[in-house]
Amino acid sequence: MTWKTLVAAATLLAGFAAATTDASAQYAGPRVENAAYSDRQYGGASDTFSASEIVEKGHGFFGSMSRGLAGIVEKATSQWGEPNGYILGEEAAGAFVGGLRYGEGKLFTRGEGEQHVYWQGPSLGFDFGGDGARTMILVYNLRSPNAIFSRFAGINGSAYLVGGLGMTALKDYDTVLVPIRTGLGARLGVNVGYLKFTPTSTWNPF
Repeated sequence: MTWKTLVAAATLLAGFAAATTDASAQYAGPRVENAAYSDRQYGGASDTFSASEIVEKGHGFFGSMSRGLAGIVEKATSQWGEPNGYILGEEAAGAFVGGLRYGEGKLFTRGEGEQHVYWQGPSLGFDFGGDGARTMILVYNLRSPNAIFSRFAGINGSAYLVGGLGMTALKDYDTVLVPIRTGLGARLGVNVGYLKFTPTSTWNPF
């Protein structure tokens, strides 16, 4: 790869990062619709899941691939505290500089039951490969179950790897999502992007 190619890729990367930040800021409709949940103090201490609960759920979900899960959860807890929701699902992704990711699963919260969710998103950067993975997403500061339907942009420097699991982090306002993934294949490199969560499936990642 020549230096000219690197400069071009870096320029595209910077532009895409700005675009995803703008898109995340603009996609705020569900927050107004669910303002009533703020009065109920949804997401208080009694609504969170302890690290031991998350590890137990994760061991059952990932099975033999859960080596390193306790370390991942400990890392997430030390940075963001206890989550007040989590998602269990599967996803597929691929990239060659630019990439796409699609997934579906169920969001679990205390007192609100569970609901089906879908997510899609693009990425751009020095990122090559493909994977199909079981995914557990820890959810922090979620104001209501429907507030998950938004765009969450990646947080720089949040990547973490231990055992056979990898962790990244995404954010929209005060809500933080921490996807924990394992599966076939690998996607390595530096990338920037976002995930868009929807109540129904769609092929449109934007």
